Amino acid sequence: MIELDPVDIKILSLLQKDSTLPTAEIAERVGLSQSPCWRRIKRFRDEGLIRKEVCLLDPRTVGLGVTVFATVTLLRHSEENARQFEAIVARRPEIMECYTVTGDRDYLLRIVAKDIEAYDRMITDQFLHLSIIQSVSSRFALRSLKYTTELPL
Repeated sequence: MIELDPVDIKILSLLQKDSTLPTAEIAERVGLSQSPCWRRIKRFRDEGLIRKEVCLLDPRTVGLGVTVFATVTLLRHSEENARQFEAIVARRPEIMECYTVTGDRDYLLRIVAKDIEAYDRMITDQFLHLSIIQSVSSRFALRSLKYTTELPL
C-alpha cells in the first residue's frame, strides 16, 4: 500500500476524472509548482499506483447495447479447470471483467454484446460445450444507474 497525503489524493482524483489534464493545470489546481507535481505523478506510475491511462468509450455508441452479468460454476474445482476457464476468459474481448467469487458460484463476469443473440452465441460457442462448466446463469442489465472507474480516495 502506498502512503498518500492530501495533495496526492487531490492529484489522483483529478487524474481519475480526466487523465488528459496537463501537469501544469493539475499543479495549479492542487497548489504545487509544475515540477513537484510531475514528480509525484511519475512516482505514482513507477510504483504501479497508476496502472494505465485509457480512453473510456460509450458501449452503445459502438453498437454494444447489452450488458450481461453472468455467473459460472465449474463442475469440479481443480487447477486445470480453472486454467482452462481463465484462458477462455482472457481471449474473449466481450468479457470486460471476471472475478472469482465466494458462495455457490465460482466466477462473476461482466460481458458486453451487440444484442442478446450475440451474447447467446458467445456463451454457447465458448462455454456451454465445455465439460468443465456445470452452469452459467445470466442477468441482463436493463439500464445503468451508475458507472464509474474512479476509486473513492
